Amino acid sequence: MRGDNRLHRLFRRPAAGLQRWGTDVRGATAIEFAIIAVPFFLFIFGIIGTSLHFFTVSTLEQAVESASRKIRTGQAQTDGVTLAEFKEMITDQGTGLIKSGHLNLHIQKSSDWTDLVPVACLDGRGRLTPPTGSPSDSVQDYASGAGEVILVTACYEWDLAQPLAFLGFGNMANGSSLIRTATTFRTEPYQ
Repeated sequence: MRGDNRLHRLFRRPAAGLQRWGTDVRGATAIEFAIIAVPFFLFIFGIIGTSLHFFTVSTLEQAVESASRKIRTGQAQTDGVTLAEFKEMITDQGTGLIKSGHLNLHIQKSSDWTDLVPVACLDGRGRLTPPTGSPSDSVQDYASGAGEVILVTACYEWDLAQPLAFLGFGNMANGSSLIRTATTFRTEPYQ
């Protein structure tokens, strides 16, 4: 009989321990947080990443528009601004968000709006196409006279998309995101 009593106590203890463990609520908050932590932080980083992307797009658009104003008024042509200096104007307007090494510019001129054909920013391998001319070329070579229709296209490789790959911004071969902006205008009679 005595052996049966011990055996009964042996099996009863684990059942009691499981019952106590099942009703114990200590640590429930930590477990609940662990369950929602990953989706929560992905959501927060997604909001921050999307905001940074749109802020960079807006900054680039404003910088290209502001720098292109100097071509529109003829100031860039009469001052002998080079393509490198024009690019620097855009990066200066970009308040540190726009990196010069990641920006390619294309400047086209025509006498009529319909003759302008936008330049593709990416080649067939998902990399930026080469910019217009060489950095030492003058803006005057690409926007020479008054009354011309000018198309300025800026192609920017936003490399912050690489660590934010879960957002799906990366549309380039290296995982970066292409940000493209353009402005079209007719130069004023400055001559």
